[in-house]
Amino acid sequence: MSLNKNNISIYFLILTVQILTAQSSETSKDSIQFEALNDVIITATRTIRQLSSLPLPASIISKKDLKAINAVRLSDILNEQTGLITVADFGGGEGIQMQGLDAAYTLILVDGVPLIGRSAGTLDLNRITVGNIKQIEIIKGSSSSLYGNEALGGVINIITETPKYGIKGNVQQRAASFGTFDTRASIGYKNDRLSLSGFVNRYSSNGYNLSENTSTNTVEPFENYTISSKASYAFSAATVASFSGRIFTQKQEYIASESLQGESNINEWNVHSKLKHHFNERWKSSLEFYATSYSATEFLDDITTNSTFSDADFEQLMLRPELRTAFEASEKTSFIGGIGYVYETLDRTYFDEKPRFKSPYAYVQYDGNPLKKLNLIVGARFDNHNKYASQFSPKLAIRYDFTPKLAVKSSVGYGFKAPDFRQLYFNFTNATVGYTVLGYNAVADAIAQLESEGQIANQIVPTSAFSDELKPESSLSINVGVDYKPIKSLSFQLNFFRNTIDDLIDTRIIANKTNGQNVFSYTNVNEVYTQGLEFSSNWKITENLKFSGGYQLLFAKDIAAEKAFENGQVFARESPSSPSFQLQKEDYFGLYNRSRHSANGKLFYNFPAWNLDTNIRATYRSKYGIADTNGNNYLDRYDNFVSGYAIWDFAINKKFYEKYTLGFGIDNLFDFTDPQNISNIAGRIVYGNLTIQF
Repeated sequence: MSLNKNNISIYFLILTVQILTAQSSETSKDSIQFEALNDVIITATRTIRQLSSLPLPASIISKKDLKAINAVRLSDILNEQTGLITVADFGGGEGIQMQGLDAAYTLILVDGVPLIGRSAGTLDLNRITVGNIKQIEIIKGSSSSLYGNEALGGVINIITETPKYGIKGNVQQRAASFGTFDTRASIGYKNDRLSLSGFVNRYSSNGYNLSENTSTNTVEPFENYTISSKASYAFSAATVASFSGRIFTQKQEYIASESLQGESNINEWNVHSKLKHHFNERWKSSLEFYATSYSATEFLDDITTNSTFSDADFEQLMLRPELRTAFEASEKTSFIGGIGYVYETLDRTYFDEKPRFKSPYAYVQYDGNPLKKLNLIVGARFDNHNKYASQFSPKLAIRYDFTPKLAVKSSVGYGFKAPDFRQLYFNFTNATVGYTVLGYNAVADAIAQLESEGQIANQIVPTSAFSDELKPESSLSINVGVDYKPIKSLSFQLNFFRNTIDDLIDTRIIANKTNGQNVFSYTNVNEVYTQGLEFSSNWKITENLKFSGGYQLLFAKDIAAEKAFENGQVFARESPSSPSFQLQKEDYFGLYNRSRHSANGKLFYNFPAWNLDTNIRATYRSKYGIADTNGNNYLDRYDNFVSGYAIWDFAINKKFYEKYTLGFGIDNLFDFTDPQNISNIAGRIVYGNLTIQF
């Protein structure tokens, strides 16, 4: 596969600008300060904070952890974190479910700026390589007070690597089951003022088929490339400018049947520039500009007639300038604020128009210690949008250290997720089955056209019901936790959480068609909640042996459904021929695709004398339902469930002559698969990789 001409031009422009305006963010050599940065987090407050002192539920995945488990894509590592579960997306992709909230509610950032391209609501984690990642920062709970839209459930920020002094680089080749290959190379240079780095990755697979009874694969063969680069230059100790760019491109076979075959292509690019200036010891500002584009095309040809069966395009663009200022009033008190503007467009097949979203925003945050043992964070953000109601997103977080070993923390935040382009403007009719899906804003004109064509048999919801604006989904997120560290080598974290979502956007039938199919659209309906607890622990058993593990208890339910069960309005039957019976409140299981229990455990051992490290890891997910199987439109205990399962992974790495590392591992050690229900678990994967440092 080759990069298209537009991407080559964009990347050439990126490299040219880097050479002409290359910038560096540090003026002193990496030493103690560099090591200390591994313990700090930026995403939670947009300032540098010690992870151990935060009043928010947050965690860090280090580069050392990524190397130890031989991770290749972002999904490889996130599924092993407490409170996070990867869930299958279309075509074998994966999204992330956080604290029981759907994957559409988690904002994914790279170096603090958002990725786009949620064609069906979920951003596929397999788009993101971990080859040049320094650390991954995870913030749970509503974070719209800083990040606005899509941060309703939390934020995952991928921080990419910056060069160390001198010229350094590495190359790695990995081969794995299912004809999967991952090739990566990186190089970086740094001196007192200038910093330059580049990274390239090729990832390909022959795909896999979980069912022998079908002629098509579960995941079709694909090949993708990631190219990224960063540059920075320090004009002085006070003024630093930086620039980064990234290109992702993928080609995949698209096969629906023996006669319907085609191809899908993804092309993504983003550029990010920033100018930072320290006015004095207390005041500093940064001005940044971010631009990103995501395009996807797919087609199906009928090879029996040599004609095109379907052809679809998706092209999204986002532009975002932002000015941010920080003020340190004292050693114990700081403020940060910013203003920005988001401009977003989408040109998509099945849209009657090319929509444009415009949203200026402003935010401010106070971070202080009014008492010696008390940390308080208060923040808020205002988003003004041209297509939906303006949003005000406040947040409050408190941490109190009773002793150096014991602390309690709590946070309350408001989050929102705006209606996406698809929910507002979609106008799609399935050519094979015959059903129609309409965006909220497209209903009036589309229904009128269908009626004029004689396709509407009965209109269930009048078009007047779509005269108001579709409201954003909003949430109130509450987290209350305890951090306890009885001894230096052992720590525990306990967190209770509840997320309540109002104005949930759901699909509904608004009309019946004369062909027996239905017309669907979107509306604000239900109020849902997810609540439970998370427990995690880290134990350094000896100097070379450590264990970490976690557990989540989750209840995820629809409040309207709870009331229906409580009022005796829901019935079920154990078999099609058996009589129906009334269900009780306790028979209601909850939302689809949510497990009541999930857990993870990881054991790492290091052999210093042999330059060798090894680990074994396990994740567990209890049963969950993906469909109503007894016909009452709810998930209850009498439905069929996907059985609980555990995945075991093993990895070992051996270093030779300081510069060579040989890795071997087995993911899904016991070859678990569930072809009928789970598409993103391929079976046992055996791999080997070689890394060369220079």
